[in-house]
Amino acid sequence: MKIKIVPNGPYLVSGNIPLYKETNEKYKMSIPLKWIKVKKYETKENYALCRCGLSKNKPFCDGSHRNDFKDDKLITKEDLDDLEAVKYEGLDYDLLDIKPLCSSARFCLRDGGIWKLLNKEGKEETIKEIAFNCPSGRLVIFDKNGSEIESDFEPEISILEDTVIGLSGPIWVKGGVPIEYEENKFYKIRNRVTLCRCGLSKNKPFCDGTHVKAKFKDE
Repeated sequence: MKIKIVPNGPYLVSGNIPLYKETNEKYKMSIPLKWIKVKKYETKENYALCRCGLSKNKPFCDGSHRNDFKDDKLITKEDLDDLEAVKYEGLDYDLLDIKPLCSSARFCLRDGGIWKLLNKEGKEETIKEIAFNCPSGRLVIFDKNGSEIESDFEPEISILEDTVIGLSGPIWVKGGVPIEYEENKFYKIRNRVTLCRCGLSKNKPFCDGTHVKAKFKDE
């Protein structure tokens, strides 16, 4: 089971990893509340997902990358490990915020922002909901003993549609699926991560929120 990144090509998924489409439910204004699975794709044990944004058969690759897609240099495991992370201390939980991983999902803005909620009483469940719905893993919470608190995701992949703002989002990889960026070189396994599928991220293979600025729509 893994995702292998093909240079200038698609994501090759192996190991019979389930593939879904998920949309978000509106909370207030442009802030979402939760993710909702709306479709399960029929897949084989191995399949290829588009990462250039050009396929006419999204989310699957149709070979369109051969014409126009030249991918920038992928970041390495060392690059990922060196991303700036800021720790915020709260009443019940502490928060690790790795801002460069932000995929512009906006769950963190709920009720004034997760950073303010950390120091409000009775907000434990809301803080967990916000963190677990952050698909990129930018937000990670810890208890006061330093133990990471995570949702118990099964290995799966979701194609995200940001219906709240009417745009298409990244690929959400859950449950510790290994991601191979060079032959036998893997990123640190994480419970939540988002991969670029518009082809425009400056942080490839990871989403950096550029799909919002580019108004990317999977049509």
